[in-house]
Amino acid sequence: MSQFTVQTLLDTGTVRVRDVLCSGECRHKSEEECTAATHLVFPYRGVFVRHVGRNDAVAEANQLLFFNNAEGYRISHPVEGGDSCLDLVVEEALLQELTPKEQLRSGSAVAFRRQRRRIDPRAQALVAVLRHSLSRNIAETLEAETLALTLVRRSLGERTSHAAGASAGRQKLVDRAKLVLSSDLSRRWTLAEIAAEVGVSPVYLTQVFQQVEAMPLYRYHLRLRLARALDLLGRYDNLTTLGLDLGFSSHSHFSSAFRQVYGRTPAEFQRSIKPR
Repeated sequence: MSQFTVQTLLDTGTVRVRDVLCSGECRHKSEEECTAATHLVFPYRGVFVRHVGRNDAVAEANQLLFFNNAEGYRISHPVEGGDSCLDLVVEEALLQELTPKEQLRSGSAVAFRRQRRRIDPRAQALVAVLRHSLSRNIAETLEAETLALTLVRRSLGERTSHAAGASAGRQKLVDRAKLVLSSDLSRRWTLAEIAAEVGVSPVYLTQVFQQVEAMPLYRYHLRLRLARALDLLGRYDNLTTLGLDLGFSSHSHFSSAFRQVYGRTPAEFQRSIKPR
């Protein structure tokens, strides 16, 4: 089994927020396990695959994963490095109120129909703000609860999230491409290199990825790199070094891309997560 480090950042009864780090030692499928409540899991570093029956989901920083209460699942880590996730449990009546009915299975308990949804940049930024502010004791309880519920509402909104709609075969192809990208985020991949890794033509790969994820492959890769920047901004003093470490050609390239996606520069975001 993989080794976990779990830090509870907030627990009020309304919402529980935990920071979960997994070393990724379990490269193949783990033993089946389940949760005692429905969890909303936001990966922010690394990648893993969640297996529910015959359905597999690649979990990375562009995704929200749903762990339904008492639903069996297995975890594997095909890419080295482990993963880190922000794990939210919202009081059931509130979660029911926050979730569009079409996303839930029929029945009295809250259970999601799909394993995952793609989240937008604003939700990614909320994940980072919530985690950084709680881990540094910046946010008071009321502010943290509000941020957490705003994150859930944003992530479940029809206009700000995306549920992939494609055949199982095309979804698996896209998931293989995601694992290739996640294996080396800072690498300047070419389309031909990724297509060769997954065994299809570059044209077919771009067409299928656009269909499944509703965005081009290059933009998805950029979002993964910028999400990693959100994770690392609390550790770097030199933002030029951070940008270069993530594969950007210069500080201006990194800052421009970050601002275009998140609405503020890396320096502005970094200031917002420092103690007041």
